[in-house]
Amino acid sequence: MSDRLSIALVNTRAQLLALRNEAGHWEGELSSSALSTATAIVALHGVDAIRHSGMIHAGVRWLVANQNVDGGWGDTTISKSNLSTTLLCWSALYLCGEGAEDVKSSRQRADSWILKQAGSLDPSLIAKAVTARYGKDKTFSVPILMLCTICGTMGEGAWRRVLPLPFELAAMPRSWFGAIGLPVVSYALPALIAIGYTRFVNAPPAWWNPMRWLRAALWWRISPMLKALQPSSGGYLEATPLTSFVTMALAAGGEKTHACVPLAVEFLQRSMRADGSWPIDTNLATWGTTLSVKALGVLEPVVKEWLLGQQYREVHPFTNAAPGGWAWTDLPGGVPDADDTSGALIALAKAEKAEDTETRRHGDAERKREEDTKTLKAVEAGITWLLDLQNRDGGMPTFCRGWGALPFDRSTPEITAHALLAWWLWEPEALDERIEEGTKAALGYLRRVQSQEGAWTPLWFGNEHAKEEENPVYGTAMVVGYLTGTPKLADQTQGLIQSGARYLMRMQKADGGFGGDANAPAIIEETAVAAYALLQAGGAEAKTAALRAVQWLLRETKDGTSFPSAPIGLYFARLWYHEKLYPVIWTMQALRAVSSGP
Repeated sequence: MSDRLSIALVNTRAQLLALRNEAGHWEGELSSSALSTATAIVALHGVDAIRHSGMIHAGVRWLVANQNVDGGWGDTTISKSNLSTTLLCWSALYLCGEGAEDVKSSRQRADSWILKQAGSLDPSLIAKAVTARYGKDKTFSVPILMLCTICGTMGEGAWRRVLPLPFELAAMPRSWFGAIGLPVVSYALPALIAIGYTRFVNAPPAWWNPMRWLRAALWWRISPMLKALQPSSGGYLEATPLTSFVTMALAAGGEKTHACVPLAVEFLQRSMRADGSWPIDTNLATWGTTLSVKALGVLEPVVKEWLLGQQYREVHPFTNAAPGGWAWTDLPGGVPDADDTSGALIALAKAEKAEDTETRRHGDAERKREEDTKTLKAVEAGITWLLDLQNRDGGMPTFCRGWGALPFDRSTPEITAHALLAWWLWEPEALDERIEEGTKAALGYLRRVQSQEGAWTPLWFGNEHAKEEENPVYGTAMVVGYLTGTPKLADQTQGLIQSGARYLMRMQKADGGFGGDANAPAIIEETAVAAYALLQAGGAEAKTAALRAVQWLLRETKDGTSFPSAPIGLYFARLWYHEKLYPVIWTMQALRAVSSGP
């Protein structure tokens, strides 16, 4: 290993370890969000504009200061302007902005940007543009139009442009939701209820329409669900936008005194940053920790105990998810999901290897047996949870089996491959048959959704500069990296691995870096995951390409000392974010892989 690579590896490891919190695991740092900031100040304004004037003013100042040069706003401070976020910020400034000249100028610049993008400032055309952006998924288009309506930027009769949501369906058994075709994704039930209700109150059906009487009659039964679905932190999914949308909807619907509002406001107050902004979510602690563990190759005992403690051992109180899964965060608003459950299982396997070595060294066999029993119970529960979640098409969804009609509830290749690695790293004897069946179905799914070029497109990561803002380089690198994670799985998937590796090599740029596709500019995150996947795939050509990518990483990170983040993460409803941990973690993984090679 070259001296430069050795130095970069030491530096990168030191950077990653320095990002741990006092408890020994990782919380990370999500980017500040213009979208979150706009929704938060509108929600606080709706509840009590005078009481929350200080926070509202700080949010306004942040929005003005972080407007893009073109007059729009992106989801992060380094994101391209987009219609959704610009409409939210533009409307928030009209409602909450004071009469200062810079605020007026900011609104005028936003007027010009929207005019260029939507072709008009006519409210009906803006509504059509928003609806077209999200198609049949109403999870985000309806909240956007609601906020604009509340802020007064959608003209007369604006509530009629907010599509009605069938909040009365929330009274049905949860097990029916996949079959009845709700127009929102599984995690957005609180928004369905609150926004559906305020739209009903502000623009009710005609007096002769039976839905008018049905919805009015059911509100008494459905209203308490918002409190039942609310975690103790007050934040739905620990997310500022979702919590804000629910809060502003209730305020606009005459429900400021609803039982869930005080805790929601407390959550928004706690979530505000010192500079006046809000992040998209509180943290991705579990996700960031399991990624860090996999990159470092070891799970320390204190982190293992913390991770085991994050597993849900009872039916989830907000989603009715079965026991056995892990969420992305250690906070009470988290929801079990397939990606984090797989990540936790893989991280626990790293601990087992370390503990085997420690046992041989000290001979503490009894302690090891106790630890094995505890861990194996958690592992079997986690694998069972994943197998039960697998869709009929063989792929793995994120949250809910069978809700595949809308984008963020469908099967996705990178999560499917992640689950496969989790199963095959452990192979508990009690689940042998189910794992074999699940693997056959999952591999069939991966073959069907692989593009002719050999790529897989991920669900939760994108690239603003790539075609259709997708990220086939990241998706393909993740699938290849997961499938090569254990020999038994790799033996079954060589065709998929090699076709994916060939696609990655075709996407590599002349300088060795990788972007989201062949045309997107190279960034640290995509270059690092591609380098790791190519090293794992094996073969002289793949190794040569990987080493070129590693050389790019050494230059761009200044030998492991500088890690600027890029907005490649997609949150709910395709909201962009960047995470401070990602470039450090994935560079660490790539450097460690090349340093351990022959």
